[in-house]
Amino acid sequence: MRVVVLALLCLSTTGCSLTLPVQGQSVAGDETFIGSATGYMDGGGTLEIKSSKGLNCTGSFVYVSRRDGKGTFNCSNGQSGPFEFVSTGTRGTGTGSVGGRQFTFTFG
Repeated sequence: MRVVVLALLCLSTTGCSLTLPVQGQSVAGDETFIGSATGYMDGGGTLEIKSSKGLNCTGSFVYVSRRDGKGTFNCSNGQSGPFEFVSTGTRGTGTGSVGGRQFTFTFG
């Protein structure tokens, strides 16, 4: 019911967004992170994370289809890298890399 109400509110306002929690880890298993993903009605959004080793990364993404999105991170240590995800709208999973280090994440 909340999703329906949020969707109706979004249709009647401009700049509507949905922010969801993000968590993940490096594929090597030596680093975890938490953060948030914010999606906008125009099909774009932002992803912000902070790692257990103190690295902060922000990224922008766009949906390339109804369920799939792609983006790029820029991190506090100067490194950057791509990420991609699959979303149901309120939940999803993704993969990416920063500085050649692979990671996985979930949101929602």
